[in-house]
Amino acid sequence: MSADHIRLDFEREARLGFGEAIYCAGKNVAQIATILAQAAERGARFLLTRLDETNFNALPRHLCAALDYDAVSRTAYFGSAKEAPEQARVAIVAAGTSDVPVAAEAARTLRFYGQSAANINDVGVAGIWRLMERAEEIKKFQVVIAVAGMDAALVSVLGGLVPGVVIAVPTSVGYGAARGGETALAASLASCAPGVVVVNIDNGYGAACAALRILRAGTH
Repeated sequence: MSADHIRLDFEREARLGFGEAIYCAGKNVAQIATILAQAAERGARFLLTRLDETNFNALPRHLCAALDYDAVSRTAYFGSAKEAPEQARVAIVAAGTSDVPVAAEAARTLRFYGQSAANINDVGVAGIWRLMERAEEIKKFQVVIAVAGMDAALVSVLGGLVPGVVIAVPTSVGYGAARGGETALAASLASCAPGVVVVNIDNGYGAACAALRILRAGTH
């Protein structure tokens, strides 16, 4: 793919409050390097998602040095993150340790756009006492991103407990009948808790963007 086939949306942040993210899965190293070169020419900041360590390490050395890379979330910042307030308005609640990479993608996305998040991990309902110990803390947040695989029961429980907006992120974590996250997705969509919002499987980035829209709407 030549540079002529790459057209970056440099105006998206002005329109939406968050810019274009470079989805790196399926892109080769040369394509990612070309995108970053175009961003550098414009002095633009970009968030990169699904950038695995192999492709990150294969980038030219000067580009590696220019990226703030996080291997857990597979995200990178090209340019500095916006300053975030100390007081978080979003809680990211992960059911289990296996859900943390998706939760981290959400947290890194929020941080890039100047929103800090409280990360609450390993509170799945199989040991519901762990969640109940943190329930009063979670209720204080304007937005709660619930990250869960298996049957995604955490989503409905949070949806029935907290007054803020609950954004469900079903993950691909789970044994056979979990079907790569399809069971968690269906359970989230069929939740009996009213008003739960659902994004696609493993889409921590999308959940963070939904949270950004909600927070931005609240300031108007």
